Amino acid sequence: MADQMRFENRMSDSDALMWTVEKDPLLRSTITSVAVLDQSPDRARLVESVDRATRLVPRLRQRVVSNPLSIAPPRWEFDPNFDIAYHLRWMKVPGEGSLRDLLDVAQPIAMQGFDRARPLWEFVVVDGLADGRAGLIIKVHHAITDGVGAVKIAMHLFDLERDVSLDRGPMPDEPEIHVMNQVERMRDAFDHERRRQTGIARRSAASVAGAATAVATDAGATVRQFSATLASIGRMLAPATTPLSPIMTGRSLSVHFDTITVPLAELKSAAKRADGKLNDAFVAGITGGLRRYHQAHGTDVEALRMSMPINNRNDATADLAGKQIAPARFTITITISDPIERM
Repeated sequence: MADQMRFENRMSDSDALMWTVEKDPLLRSTITSVAVLDQSPDRARLVESVDRATRLVPRLRQRVVSNPLSIAPPRWEFDPNFDIAYHLRWMKVPGEGSLRDLLDVAQPIAMQGFDRARPLWEFVVVDGLADGRAGLIIKVHHAITDGVGAVKIAMHLFDLERDVSLDRGPMPDEPEIHVMNQVERMRDAFDHERRRQTGIARRSAASVAGAATAVATDAGATVRQFSATLASIGRMLAPATTPLSPIMTGRSLSVHFDTITVPLAELKSAAKRADGKLNDAFVAGITGGLRRYHQAHGTDVEALRMSMPINNRNDATADLAGKQIAPARFTITITISDPIERM
């Protein structure tokens, strides 16, 4: 039987900030994926699989609980009212059952905010697609996980083989649930802040000692590195109140889904020619498309802003399945026409 996955009990500071600012609907951090299945899944088996996954992946049964009387980040706590029927739903696709019909179903689901009193995920199985197929709409809040963690969670949710006789072992027990009272919450928040400040003090002492050694050996280089770091932090934290594009100026709460198919082998081959990686080719393709988009609208723009999640897992956090990334924002030049140079 698979082991239960390990998560942090509290949001990180960046996740807490993301959780707070998305009271503005434009800043929601929702991930929506649409999968096309070659046949409709067996309902009882899927319910059993998802139920099992929620027992092995604690975050799938946890809600976010804030404490207005504490400065500590919000806690992840097991939902005492967890109802799998709310999170896993079925519906019939309207229309002729085309991919376009499935995407039209997914769009309003992606636009809707999560119920902040429940775990932050929803699955919708869409039956009735053409040729006996079905759709699976997966909606997850970004605070639950990142790309690496999502792969780990998916291994608990989905079978790699179609064999229905697979023995998964006994169903894991449901998690024990304890809803803290206010006194317990204050004590827990105090302990969290005490541990965090102790850790900061230890890291700061080590940093000061390292900096002193560096200054003694090469003071000029240390000053230059410190100045470069400050400049980098300034660029990262600088507010971006207006878009760099003269035509991408309006944003609404509505979304439109569509698909662009690119052969994976060709994308990998392109990246290899530029001594890059798959992500380099992907980003270069997007920037090339945006350059053509602006040209088609009779305007030119030198650069656009881009956000990129940076994986910051280390030896201590490698086995954590939650979100372990730092969001980075920077400008990218879109005027380069040669694809190799762009990558």
